[in-house]
Amino acid sequence: MSAFLSIRRILVPVDFSPAAPGVVEYALDVARDRGAETTLLHVIGVPVAPFDPAYGAAADPRMMVDLQSGAERGLADLAARFPGADLRRKVLAGSPSREIVREAREWAADLVVIGTHGRTGLRHVFLGSVAENVVRLCPCPVLTLRLKGFEIERL
Repeated sequence: MSAFLSIRRILVPVDFSPAAPGVVEYALDVARDRGAETTLLHVIGVPVAPFDPAYGAAADPRMMVDLQSGAERGLADLAARFPGADLRRKVLAGSPSREIVREAREWAADLVVIGTHGRTGLRHVFLGSVAENVVRLCPCPVLTLRLKGFEIERL
């Protein structure tokens, strides 16, 4: 197998949208085919400075504890939907695209599988695109899955 096809570590950033289980299922299919480790990652979007116009004032530390706990529960619930899958889970705080790229680099991910909402026009300009930034900045290949209308089906 060539190095290009070697996928040992797959990073799966999730935002807990209704389509997140479908993205995880897709990533797990790739992981099973390649014998790869899989990490679910959720990034709590918080200001990167004392005042960040994108988020408002700095986050209250008590609120951050609640957000961290909620995100950990959310990842545990999501992982529970895939019994038997060995899913590493991680929660970070900061700018979502920056933290995803940083984690991909630090963990030496071979692939990032991320959902995209497919926003266009003004919604894209004002809301930005985490997936687009990850594609541009990530040190490894990024597989994007369009979430609009994407649903998981169980047999």
